[in-house]
Amino acid sequence: MSPNSTPKGAAGLRAQDSKPPAPARGPLAKAGGLASWVDERTGTAKPVNYLLKKVFPDHWSFMLGEIAMFSLIILLVSGTFLTFWFVPSAGTVIYNGSYVPLKGIAMSEAFKSTVDISFDVRGGLIMRQIHHWAALMFTVSIMVHMFRVFFTGAFRKPREFNWVIGTILSLLAINEGFTGYSLPDDLLSGTGLRAAEGFMQSVPILGSYLAYFVFGGAFPGEAIIPRLFTVHVLLLPAIIVGLFTAHIVLVAVHKHTQYPGPGKTNDNVVGYPMMPVYMAKAGGFFFIVFGITTLMAALVTINPIWMYGPYDPSPVTAGAQPDWYMGFADGALRLFPGFFEFHAFGFTLSLNVFIPSLVVMPLLYGIASAYPFIESWVTGDKREHHLLDRPRNAATRTGLGVMALSFYFILFFAAGNDLMAIKLGLSINNITQALQVMLLVVPPLAYWVTKRICLSLQRRDHDLVLHGRETGRLVRTAEGSFFEVHEPLAERERWTLVQHESLTPLELTATIDTNGVHKAIGPRKRLRAAVSRFYFTDGVPPVTPAQLAAAHHDGSAHEAIETGQDESEQNWVGQLHGGADERPETDAYASHTDEVEPDPSATR
Repeated sequence: MSPNSTPKGAAGLRAQDSKPPAPARGPLAKAGGLASWVDERTGTAKPVNYLLKKVFPDHWSFMLGEIAMFSLIILLVSGTFLTFWFVPSAGTVIYNGSYVPLKGIAMSEAFKSTVDISFDVRGGLIMRQIHHWAALMFTVSIMVHMFRVFFTGAFRKPREFNWVIGTILSLLAINEGFTGYSLPDDLLSGTGLRAAEGFMQSVPILGSYLAYFVFGGAFPGEAIIPRLFTVHVLLLPAIIVGLFTAHIVLVAVHKHTQYPGPGKTNDNVVGYPMMPVYMAKAGGFFFIVFGITTLMAALVTINPIWMYGPYDPSPVTAGAQPDWYMGFADGALRLFPGFFEFHAFGFTLSLNVFIPSLVVMPLLYGIASAYPFIESWVTGDKREHHLLDRPRNAATRTGLGVMALSFYFILFFAAGNDLMAIKLGLSINNITQALQVMLLVVPPLAYWVTKRICLSLQRRDHDLVLHGRETGRLVRTAEGSFFEVHEPLAERERWTLVQHESLTPLELTATIDTNGVHKAIGPRKRLRAAVSRFYFTDGVPPVTPAQLAAAHHDGSAHEAIETGQDESEQNWVGQLHGGADERPETDAYASHTDEVEPDPSATR
């Protein structure tokens, strides 16, 4: 009998079973026990597990939102550091610090503490500059991220509220930047506060009361700096962090959008899971953003308040301008016609100041917030969209976006009309009048040109799918005719060019009620149909399988091939050669390039 014989009974049946892993010991066991203890009391295991397995697509444009998130983290850390030494007080003191040119000068405690941070606190100056540069990065990354979302249609259902949150975040970032910019109480920021006080006073009837309430008395007063500090450090950051958290949560709930491609649908996400791939990439990208911000802060001086000096209401700095994100509002103020100031009912109505300074900014952001709902109403599309549009395939939306950008940039450049006049030796009145004309002419022209370009690109894609690429090779057939060989597109490339939908304008149709009486078409339906025609009249539909089969058979006549199948079941294959007879697969001019397999990344 062999000494290795298998025992009989239940022990024999279990002899080949795999042994369970030994329980973890040491630090790993303690960590697991702590995680179980927390989960039993908070129930966080399921949402954390869901988040760690969340799949995110991989595209460079998605990093724009990450730059905003990382810049916000840098702002919170650097701002906390600065609050340890900043004194939010307008009380007057005499400066006796290490910066010699300011010694013996009376200034506010806010200005003195800022100078002390810059010259007497170890690492204070670079932290100030990191904070300021991160603020600019935060604002611009939000704006550019919004451009990407708009032009690709990522705001459509179910992300309308997330788009609204983004527009509110952009508006709050501008106001947060202005409050922080005004805290040091230097000559430049004090001039900006003086301008803000004038904007408040331009409010019809209630302006003087509003300014008196905000500043706690006559300008400048001693209450405005502590109030700005509270708003800048406590109120606005709490709102921004809350909205940013809601924004990220909605991204996780709705799943991430992705660019169209083979294997990508509205029901899945092709990319990498949060752990470990995406977390490692995001962590590395955070340090890249932090490093670049620190490099800019170390090499490029920004907001050197010691050169401006403390604020004094009597002088006004020449060429005083706010940070770039307030440029469009400043430009609107400079371009708005002066005849909007008039007298009525014993009051002076300064609408030439009130409208551009206090109405234009919320109006523009309000229109931007409402756009997803406007487009949904025009198209009547209530479906969920998780695949992004190519900007060329939404020609009207892209044209409207470029029109808005041109409007914004004209206002932005108008904020420097005085500097243009000085540097170029031109009349400031002529520059202002030219910019006023451009503000009315350039945006519609930009819309028209952009839409024409998008439609031309649509036609190019249409022809490229039907006829393939021109190779420059001429072939003579046995019959003596000549043709140029066209190289067919790869399946993956062709899929991207034909995956979009063809939207057509809404048609007005009269309806009949239960009594057989024709119901009149109301003005709301007429308006919707008119706007729908404006959006979709000139669109170029994508190539259908039947059109592709006809192009393969006879590219000039476009004769359809009867296959006995509907369009969705026809096979999109064939040799495209610009109208010549279809050639066999072994032909020397046929394309034998192997199809590239899809990226074997995670899909959910």
